[in-house]
Amino acid sequence: MSTGNRKKVLVVDDSAFMRKLISDFLSGHPEIEVIGTARNGKEAVEKVQTLKPDVVTMDIEMPIMDGLEALKEIMASHPVPIVMLSSTTKIGAENTILAMEYGAVDFVAKPGGAISLNLHEVKEEILGKVIAASGVRLSTLARKNAGRRLTQQISSKTVDKAVEIPAFFPNLSQLTSVSKYMIPKTGKTFVIIGTSTGGPRALQEVLTGLPASIGVPILVVQHMPPGFTKSLADRLNGLCDIQVKEAEDGELLEKGTAYIAPGGKHLKMIKKGMAYYVRLDAVDPPRAGHRPSVDVLLESAAANAELYFLTVIMTGMGYDGKNGMEVLRKNGKTITIAESAKTSVVYGMPKAIKEAGFADEVVDLHDISESIIGIIKS
Repeated sequence: MSTGNRKKVLVVDDSAFMRKLISDFLSGHPEIEVIGTARNGKEAVEKVQTLKPDVVTMDIEMPIMDGLEALKEIMASHPVPIVMLSSTTKIGAENTILAMEYGAVDFVAKPGGAISLNLHEVKEEILGKVIAASGVRLSTLARKNAGRRLTQQISSKTVDKAVEIPAFFPNLSQLTSVSKYMIPKTGKTFVIIGTSTGGPRALQEVLTGLPASIGVPILVVQHMPPGFTKSLADRLNGLCDIQVKEAEDGELLEKGTAYIAPGGKHLKMIKKGMAYYVRLDAVDPPRAGHRPSVDVLLESAAANAELYFLTVIMTGMGYDGKNGMEVLRKNGKTITIAESAKTSVVYGMPKAIKEAGFADEVVDLHDISESIIGIIKS
């Protein structure tokens, strides 16, 4: 049984070696207690019901019942924060993105395949993500994505006349989810989205709610390691009316397309002539442990004072985006949306934006796409 306030964890993996290794990592942390292990998804479903863990670590590839099927059953019957352990193969990355869609909180990429002898390389990542997962509210895990929302529903809520954007906005806390302030839809308008833990599901909710006629480029930083952002982009592209792709160095930023920063590279925007392009940077070091970094993207945006930005900071640990937002609001033109505490899987990044006074609007996740559409007017 648990002692004190230690977090109870169930470790699920078909390899006895991996179960022992992961359990030893977790048991060595003073805030964690391993209360059981399971060899496959069927055992995992049963032990979640009987042991009632605070967090589950789940392998994806297992016999009898794999991690994806177990995840779906657990989230349907006994929701609990689950951290997936995934291989870095193409199919492993695709299954990891599905796991995020089904309700997993986060994942850790095994550096050495199914039997990862060098798992110690990601020990601290496992510990950090398990601790973070233990603080997630179950209501955000059980929430179903609304999917494609009818943009016509907001037409009666918006005003007809767009207003000129000042260089720095006051706090607009009195506004509803659909803003009374507008950015004109011109060739000088861009959307920037930053997110981390819980981000794949949040991105699906927001991007599937945007019409193909949105008429602006969208730049996205989602904290993920190399090999996974391509699968995320491909999955979202198949679900969205807009185009979604992993950003490529040197490509033109086009309207109606969302560009996701590749894992391991900073995404920057640069101006050449009268147009704007992607610049990927694998040389600059990570910021606060992140590459790509939201701060780096926002700082590159701030160098283009002639542009209008709508920036959206959603669920995630830490404060990535706060420093970059300060630079952008000082040197550029932006309206900033922070996801609400109510719907954030982890209320870290949007909280930092709000507490710094940079959030013009605080919006529930299911209303963010409507807010974007309402702010960006023809």
